[in-house]
Amino acid sequence: MRSVRLLLQKALVLLHVTASVVVGKTLMVLFPNAMKRHILKQGEKSRMNQNPKFSYENWGPTFFSFQYLLFVLKVKWKRLEDEAYEGRPAPNTPVVTSQGDVRHLFDFMRGNRPLILNFGSCT
Repeated sequence: MRSVRLLLQKALVLLHVTASVVVGKTLMVLFPNAMKRHILKQGEKSRMNQNPKFSYENWGPTFFSFQYLLFVLKVKWKRLEDEAYEGRPAPNTPVVTSQGDVRHLFDFMRGNRPLILNFGSCT
């Protein structure tokens, strides 16, 4: 049952992301200056516009490309698989150690001992 539900969720994500990319690409072709302003305004939220080596001409055209579609699908599908449900086993999500290494949650399990996760802020 869970695999059928996951498959349906992935299909809906595929339809949503594909429609968004088609609409976005169409708007970029029809209204390139307006889309550039919109994308740059969205970039202000992440402060990527403040990096002088990060110009729109380098990354702007990649928005709504086929590679963009594949990347967004990969991320969104992975998030579906990482959902936790009450009473079900925890997902084996990737985590980053304090040394910067990427590991998986189950790598920290030791026998039958419970694994306690502590979420905190680094700021």
